Amino acid sequence: MPIRIAAIDVSHWHSIYDAAYLKHLVQMEDVEVVALHDDDAEIAAKRARAVGVGAVYADHLAMLDSEQPDFVVALGRHDRMARRAHDLLDRGIDFLMEKPMGRNAAEVRGIVDKATARGAFVAVPLPQRDAPFMRKAREMLVEGRFGRLSHIYIRMNRFSSARYPAWDSAWMLDPEASAGGCLRNLGTHGLDALRVLVDEPWVVTAAQISNGALGQAVEDYASVLLRSESGVLATLEVGNAYPRRTTEGATNLPSRDRLLDGADGEWKICGQHALLMAKDGMLRIVGTDDETSLPGEPDGNPAFGMLRKTLDAWRAGGPPPASARDCLRAVELIDAAYGLADPLRR
Repeated sequence: MPIRIAAIDVSHWHSIYDAAYLKHLVQMEDVEVVALHDDDAEIAAKRARAVGVGAVYADHLAMLDSEQPDFVVALGRHDRMARRAHDLLDRGIDFLMEKPMGRNAAEVRGIVDKATARGAFVAVPLPQRDAPFMRKAREMLVEGRFGRLSHIYIRMNRFSSARYPAWDSAWMLDPEASAGGCLRNLGTHGLDALRVLVDEPWVVTAAQISNGALGQAVEDYASVLLRSESGVLATLEVGNAYPRRTTEGATNLPSRDRLLDGADGEWKICGQHALLMAKDGMLRIVGTDDETSLPGEPDGNPAFGMLRKTLDAWRAGGPPPASARDCLRAVELIDAAYGLADPLRR
């Protein structure tokens, strides 16, 4: 039998743009997307037309009660996420929810506590865990090739936040709805990666944020310094300030939706005996006596792979590949960084 999936708050850009969860789900032979919800019925109908789904709801509770889905993909505004999660938990429906799952750690902790008490399957999409850099780094850590670890560096500077209003998610630029900009949105990926690579408590030692590039009410750049319990140092940089104008990667969109595209990214982990770096689609390994370059592009679409892995784990009755508790650990660090950051400066 196919997995009957419904989606909540599909005005979120990841519904059909960027990660494009709905487009991946309707391609899966063992999945039936039975209904879509958004408080804005016009946007929900537009999303439904884009992926060929017939049933549309402006009330998520009515959708859940009427359609009785097996599984839910929950997207939406950050200030509504926690309430949606509790609605799903109270109805006993397992789900995957977009990060950050709430406006702050307190909201996410409430979800984790209830999910744990009820034994619920609550997943979070963190596809960076399976990126070639992360796979190679974990392999080298297990083999002891780094020796004593020194530091980790992660930079994710993505294209302009102009994409949010163009993709029906203008709320992302409203700090009351989003609870932050690039750090709240992108920071989860980098901070979760730190915990995967060095599985011990981390603390934020310094942070700064700026809206200097785009002048929005939320930050378009953030830098965060961290230290692990054993003394590994980390630097996280996230931003929406990649300046190049191009339509590459967006040619399947209507012309009015073609936005700034591209990214400036770099990931490094360095130890006593080795350095692993990912940049410009390549992996570079530098040892004490040699240097190697390897392809660094993912084998397939990361979002599709994450959805497939999550649904397979759910079907098998196992734990999610990335859980609400994993998200909470990252959100706690994001909250700490905001607490230390200077006020926004233009």
